[in-house]
Amino acid sequence: MRLRLPPLRLPRSRRGRRLAVQGAMALCVLALLPATWMRLGAGDRVGTTADAPAGEVVMVFGAGLWNGRPTPYLAHRLDAAAELYRTGKAKVVLVTGDNSRVEYDEPDAMRTYLTERGVPDDRIVSDYAGFDSWDSCVRAKKIFGVDRAVLVSQSFHIHRATTLCRSAGIDAYGVGVDEPRDATWYYGGARELAASGKAALEALFRPDPHFLGPQEGGVAEALASAAR
Repeated sequence: MRLRLPPLRLPRSRRGRRLAVQGAMALCVLALLPATWMRLGAGDRVGTTADAPAGEVVMVFGAGLWNGRPTPYLAHRLDAAAELYRTGKAKVVLVTGDNSRVEYDEPDAMRTYLTERGVPDDRIVSDYAGFDSWDSCVRAKKIFGVDRAVLVSQSFHIHRATTLCRSAGIDAYGVGVDEPRDATWYYGGARELAASGKAALEALFRPDPHFLGPQEGGVAEALASAAR
């Protein structure tokens, strides 16, 4: 037996139709408010690798693996991080991603990709519990002691990442990697609308990440190695 839903009917009166349109517009505005706040929160702290200020730490967010290797989007993020390292704008690369199961290890795949492109292994620090953007930002601050960082992600995500890291107490600058406007890019942009609502709540209530744990000295040790 198939369940049939009644057809959607617009109000018959002019006033009813006007109220329906106004209600739909109000819902659209409410849906866009978190994404707008994310962009305003990032302000002028987003640019390209050429615009990025020189600092100590560049932070790369995970973006998935294919057969154990970085997806094209993740590879492009890592290429930008390697460029920042080569040009002296960063001394250490913090890779943060998902390692929630044995067969899926974003940080190690990111490390391998970077070392293949000339970044020394002792200048790369791995965060294996960066399950989402908020977790990555909070762990960078509380676990790895990062106070200032250049963040790398795609242009549709970098405003959210920058706003969240600034909310977590990091003086963050975001580098947005450009991509072709294909189906993946449009999907990522649409996904940001939903993710920005969750991000706004995280920035407001500042929950602990899924895993916190003790502080780690990886970033400090890598910086010390770079100073030798």
